[in-house]
Amino acid sequence: MSITAAETKAERLNIAVVGSGIAGLSAAWLLSQRHDVTLYEADDRLGGHSNTVRVPSPTGPLGIDTGFIVYNEQTYPNLTALFQHLDVPTEASDMSFAVSKDDGGFEYAGRDLPGLFAQPRNILRPRFWSMLRDLWRFYREAPRDIDMIERQGMTLGAYLDLRGYGAAFRDDHLLPMASAIWSTPTDGIAHYPAGAFLRFCVNHGLLQIARRPIWRTVTRGSAAYVFKLVSGISGRIYKNRPIRRVERLGGRVKIWDMGGESAEHDHVVIATHAHQALAMLADADDRERDLLGAFGTTRNLAVLHTDRSLMPKRKLAWSSWNFVETEGVGAPPPYLTYWMNRLQNLPAPTDYFVTINPSHPPKAGSILHTESYAHPLFDARTAAAQRQLWDIQGRGGVWFCGAWFGAGFHEDGLQAGLAVAEALGGVRRPWQVADESGRIFLSQEAAEISARRTLDA
Repeated sequence: MSITAAETKAERLNIAVVGSGIAGLSAAWLLSQRHDVTLYEADDRLGGHSNTVRVPSPTGPLGIDTGFIVYNEQTYPNLTALFQHLDVPTEASDMSFAVSKDDGGFEYAGRDLPGLFAQPRNILRPRFWSMLRDLWRFYREAPRDIDMIERQGMTLGAYLDLRGYGAAFRDDHLLPMASAIWSTPTDGIAHYPAGAFLRFCVNHGLLQIARRPIWRTVTRGSAAYVFKLVSGISGRIYKNRPIRRVERLGGRVKIWDMGGESAEHDHVVIATHAHQALAMLADADDRERDLLGAFGTTRNLAVLHTDRSLMPKRKLAWSSWNFVETEGVGAPPPYLTYWMNRLQNLPAPTDYFVTINPSHPPKAGSILHTESYAHPLFDARTAAAQRQLWDIQGRGGVWFCGAWFGAGFHEDGLQAGLAVAEALGGVRRPWQVADESGRIFLSQEAAEISARRTLDA
């Protein structure tokens, strides 16, 4: 690969982008400024985790998101700039968090005092006060420990043990919160790299008691921005066309779909999960197998419904994000329920919920939509692999991008997609933000080229 050569090429390239999540869409959209882009999507819709379901209501049709829902302007700088550039309307949201355990035997919401004591007996629980004491200590001390944690390569569980945080804080607050953020079982969160976890929390204002970032949601659903990105793609767009094989032919790249049809392109951008990208490569080398093979995923079922039984028992505890767990031998895994009326400011008398991996099906007649999403899993191996991913970019005309280049969120996928488009296509995003690729790891060459283009702009 020569990023410098890609930067100076003046000819119009024929580029395929495989996958239409935020990484693939942003890469295809930006590359379309100068090149012919063909987009391939395995599903029958575009957008990946941006998935707005239209629901009829007495006040008119509602657009309810079931994947990507919220962002904030402080820690999603490129997404904020993209929405401003595309004139996508957004509005303030609410990011309150509640925990309900033991079939409602223990509940609280972290948004305010009435929420903390939605269950009055919390006042008399020593375990509850222990959780609050450790919470304040963690918010105060953990950011100061990040450098030490990263030097030692500690997991989150090891760090909590080192600093003597109690079971109440660990099991009743921190692990449920992290599980909700990453859509990952709580037992996996303890193995997450503590440094990466804490940097994410600090960057997102999650360890601030006051002056937290204002979270926002796309007005009437994220499909609004998907439509505008798709409208800016220069070439053909194929849905229901999964790609089975990608092979480098020495100057060209050939792809085959599941139906046996093939096409040749100058370059191919694979904007899927890492394991899917690896499975497509017919000629992956040891380096590609090692780096792409470091990333796993977890499947999560998202159910849009109106069943209140999948919320905390006490209405005072209802929050935007609700972690619900039934404890005991043989109990099902915990689940997360989003209260969409609060998250998206829905103008409707009916309460709408999205539950991730419900422990039991919502009651008959309450289900409006179901969707299966894959989320990347992170550990010490993935943290090491992320620092080297740019080394395999552009080999024989094959490029990779996705949210797994960073922390697994929309800004990470967008940064990866834009960076690939700029390195491959000699194009430049139509805005400037500080630390524009700060959530992913670029090669020094790519970072220098990006800096030059910023100065030229």
